[in-house]
Amino acid sequence: MVDAMGRENVDVENLEITGAKPSGGPDAPLTVSDDVIIVVNQAYGPKGDQLVGISDVTFDGFPAVTVRVRAAGRDEQVHLSPIHGDRRKKGMDGLADGTKCELLCPVSGEPLPPVGQIGDGEAEYKAIYLTTKLDEGSMIYLSDTWGHHHSRIVDNNEMISLWVAAETGGE
Repeated sequence: MVDAMGRENVDVENLEITGAKPSGGPDAPLTVSDDVIIVVNQAYGPKGDQLVGISDVTFDGFPAVTVRVRAAGRDEQVHLSPIHGDRRKKGMDGLADGTKCELLCPVSGEPLPPVGQIGDGEAEYKAIYLTTKLDEGSMIYLSDTWGHHHSRIVDNNEMISLWVAAETGGE
């Protein structure tokens, strides 16, 4: 499906903008475009290390959000699209869907903080902060299960978007 900006990679059928638009400005952690596209401009690990733009990987011109992933005897950086609802990523090629992963900051090596389980699933969520304050009211909830395309963005204690792709039907 092609989104309002001509991007075919955003899973708009499973992406829901749930709250008010995040605050704007040149230093804003999030950008909302055309009321459908949310781009993560800033993201921080548990010690305040920047996770956006630390590599040269980009998606549609936007710098990737990078996390370190340990799973199945591997330890690699994974570059995630900063466009919420976009399944594209680079790294950990060939890892089987359903594999539990340890998610770490690629800079400090610290584990991403746990958020916990949401719903009945086995996936647990880890936190990526949207500001250097490392505030629980502004973060991305990232699933620790490979291929589990569920995530949430909370800004100023309000759910901004929710991406829950169907578990069946493939990618």
